[in-house]
Amino acid sequence: MKHILFTLRGCDADLLNDSYHIRTGLVAAAREAGSKIIDVSTHCFEPQGVTSIALLADSHLSIHTWPEKKIAVCDIFTCGDECEPEKAVEYLAEKLEAKSTSVQSYERV
Repeated sequence: MKHILFTLRGCDADLLNDSYHIRTGLVAAAREAGSKIIDVSTHCFEPQGVTSIALLADSHLSIHTWPEKKIAVCDIFTCGDECEPEKAVEYLAEKLEAKSTSVQSYERV
């Protein structure tokens, strides 16, 4: 079981506030990691910001955005041996045009 907490910094603020972009990016990231998506929920905040969570067959992937700070705080937890969560991290960093990424990885038992 892997749990990766990651922060994307220097992202494009407009992309971080685009709920469609966030949702489709989350779905694509889960697929890149090799996870099966069960459900996705997305919420837009006022005046800005988006949270989206994908329920995966092997756990979850979430993203919370702060466009005014140009950051996204995310996590992916996987319990399957076939999933490669690092690929989701890479995909979201590219999709949101992150200038830097900080990552903490944990093996859960």
